Formats: sequence, structure tokens, C-alpha cells
Amino acid sequence: MKIPEEELLAPGHRGCAGCGASIGVRLALKALGKNTVAISATGCLEVMTTPYPETAWEIPWIHVAFENAGAVASGVESALRIQGKDDVNVVAFGGDGGTVDIGLQSLSGAMERGHNFTYICYDNEAYMNTGIQRSGATPYGASTTTSPVGKDSFGENKPKKNMPMIMAAHGIPYVATASISYPEDFMKKVKKAAEVDGPAYIHLNQPCTTGWGYPSSKTIEMGRLAVETGSWILYEIENGEFNVTYRPSERKPVSEYLKQQKRFRHLTEDHIEEIQKLVDSQCEELGL
Repeated sequence: MKIPEEELLAPGHRGCAGCGASIGVRLALKALGKNTVAISATGCLEVMTTPYPETAWEIPWIHVAFENAGAVASGVESALRIQGKDDVNVVAFGGDGGTVDIGLQSLSGAMERGHNFTYICYDNEAYMNTGIQRSGATPYGASTTTSPVGKDSFGENKPKKNMPMIMAAHGIPYVATASISYPEDFMKKVKKAAEVDGPAYIHLNQPCTTGWGYPSSKTIEMGRLAVETGSWILYEIENGEFNVTYRPSERKPVSEYLKQQKRFRHLTEDHIEEIQKLVDSQCEELGL
């Protein structure tokens, strides 16, 4: 797959070195092209790309509140449709906090109504922009500022909310998981999402050097390890048909992924064994 050279997210934004969100948006916009309107919920992406009076966006872009990206994308799609502009791609971006927590209600409503747009959740597994607080997408065992490891706390004690399957339960035409470390798989899914008639949802695994605690040069490596260990499974659900889109030739032990991140360094071997069992169960359930 040839990746277009045109950059629709300009360089020079305020993203951290090794920022996975910026990589994800660059790839998504390369897949969608210039004829696109983007909506961004409050979060890392909005803060780093639009410090007043500057912007990194080379396409029409709207910043909205944490809780209403789904509603605003619905309005944009409806307005364009009424004007007869059915060829414009409408895409909404939200972090895990703005998607699986604060924005879930408006997103669910938009999916239920059947608006024709693509929603991409860039999931770095915590509220990174406001101080690394846990979100509904924080994985079991991770230490955050609101699920800290300590005498009375193990770290995050609940499993990651399964947002892709929650979206699939709405009966929408297209749902997929993706990773910035597998760009061709991700871009193919973005193109497919834009081409379906109706709402589409993509949940993008996006490592965060600041919140996860690894060297900024290892962002792509972290994303690959998530997939190669089965901690993040790449699949799509198209008109109800489930399909795994990438299968590691041999799954690596989850310890290779966990031990490279500061947020998991407190885990004992027993904890890691428990997480391995959770990953194995998930892989078995999805046929990996």
C-alpha cells in the first residue's frame, strides 16, 4: 500500500517526542485525503495541535467539548448532507477519556441514529493531558495518578472497558481495532470506514511515552509488542462479520510488553502471570 506524501497534519505542533496520537492522525488523514472535515474532542490532540493562534490542521477542523464529539459530528454530517455534499469525509477524533467515559452518551446516540461519519478513538489508556489519571480504558494493573501503586493500592484493579464491542452492539456497519505500529492495516481500515454507508468506529491503540513511561524512541516498538503479545488484537467487524486482520506467527509472553513500561514496573511475577491468563483468555475468545 502506497502511503501519500502529503501531510494534512503539519509538523511543528506541541506533541511530545514520540507522540502516538500525532502518528495516528497523520496516517488517518493520509487515508482520508483533503476532502475531509475533522472534529476533535478536548484532549491531548486538541491541546497540542491548536495553541492559539496557531493550528497544525490543513483541513477544516472543529474543537468541541469532551462530552459531545459524537453530537457535533452528527450535526456536521447532517448539514453537509442537506447541502448535497455527500462526498465529504467527516471524521471525529477522541481520546479514551473523551470516548469510553465522558463522550460515551453522545457517541452512542450518534451511532444509534445512523449518521454517516467515522469516529476514531486514539487510546493511550489514561487521561494523559490532565495528569495521567485512570480512564475506563486503563488496563488492569497499570499505575496512574488516580490508581497509584502503594500500601493500599495495587494499581488499576478493573479490566479495560471493551469499547469496540460496545460499539458493535449498536449494529453499525463497521467496527475495527487498529494500531499506529501497523500503518497499512490502520489506513486500510480508515478507508473502509469512510466508504461504508453509515457510522463507523475505529479504536486505535496509541502508546504514550509520557504516561506509559518508556523512551520516546520506542513508541512504535511498544505498539508492536502490544499486538505481538496479544495484549491488543487487530480485528474488524464488517456488517456483523468478525475477522482478525493480523495474527502473530507466535505470540510473545506478555512480560516482554509489561516490563518495558514504568506504569507496570511494580507488578510481581504473580501479577504478570495473572495478566497473562487474562490475555490468553481474550485471545481464545477472539480466535487469535
